[in-house]
Amino acid sequence: MTNHNHCRWGILGAAFIARKNWQAIRDAGNATLIAVASRDLARAAAFIAECQSSAPHASVPEAMDDYTALLARTDIDAVYIPLPTGLRKEWVIRAAQAGKHVLVEKPVGVTAADVAEIIAACEQHGVQFMDGVMFMHGRRLKRLREVVDHDVGHVRNIATQFSFMSDDEFQRSNIRAHGKLEPLGCLGDLGWYCLRFTLWAMNEATPTQVTGRIHTETQQTADSPPVPLEFSGTLSFANGTSASFYCSFTTTNAQWAIVSGDKGLLQVSDFVLPFSGPQTKFSLTRSDFALDRCQAHMHEGRQIEALDEPSSNAPGSQESGLFHTFSQLVIDGKLDAHWPKISLLTQRVLDACLVSAREGSRVISLQD
Repeated sequence: MTNHNHCRWGILGAAFIARKNWQAIRDAGNATLIAVASRDLARAAAFIAECQSSAPHASVPEAMDDYTALLARTDIDAVYIPLPTGLRKEWVIRAAQAGKHVLVEKPVGVTAADVAEIIAACEQHGVQFMDGVMFMHGRRLKRLREVVDHDVGHVRNIATQFSFMSDDEFQRSNIRAHGKLEPLGCLGDLGWYCLRFTLWAMNEATPTQVTGRIHTETQQTADSPPVPLEFSGTLSFANGTSASFYCSFTTTNAQWAIVSGDKGLLQVSDFVLPFSGPQTKFSLTRSDFALDRCQAHMHEGRQIEALDEPSSNAPGSQESGLFHTFSQLVIDGKLDAHWPKISLLTQRVLDACLVSAREGSRVISLQD
């Protein structure tokens, strides 16, 4: 157990997503950001200056140009690692070896074998591991668990989409489309969320079979492999439930999820990044069909529920909840095995979808 009531954080890398989590650490209520490291000291300093001007911390974090030196600090308990997926395994393992608890961006690794190795290292060194899926830590998801279990009923189908429309420059130069840095492309960057929501809705049951299809892909350089720009997949579960997902860098902004059961239909229009505002929302639909002689009536039966929960970058948001949950585990000295378990399952399903896609959408069987 730590001898303080705040978890002391370091950040490895000045990636764009780290800007959002800069404020989440500040808003967590039990976390303090100590230092940010980049391979370029000027970049780390610029990152800190820009973030501090937008969401100031009480004490300005220190800029560093050496990841190893940050991991060696005795005034840091945990590290957040938003480095590219292709570099991630090395630094997660090195962080664990240094005794640092690890929160990492997704996808966690290039393959499930990488993730298993990462988790084993964290277990060996007695540190907490968790991936950075923010929606898992929001108030809305807790409420949705009740709705799925009691109001949707037996889940028959789950459908999700997460997409955004990139431009040609993104496809030519952004690391998310680079075969060595982010070899999973849109499947890793966006599809991870679709798969995680589906697995969450199914109480983390392992699918029995999956398929995948790459609709479009890109290859930035001749020496890097192609990566998916547009991907779809299906999952089948032992209880008869089916699921489908679609993710894309070439389609308009969308992040919806629908869970259909024998009692009702749950719909979330912004399951990854809540729409801006002081509330998060979802709808439950129980449509009714009535036939009256020559008249056919379909009654919508749709109810919208709103929760007092800020959409982003504020105390009580899902981002701050992520860092609050992790920090409290560190402070209490209680490791939670659930988080590495769900990361590994998500990666296993993602891997199988990609294998299927690379083999002509062959059905891939999964077993616990």
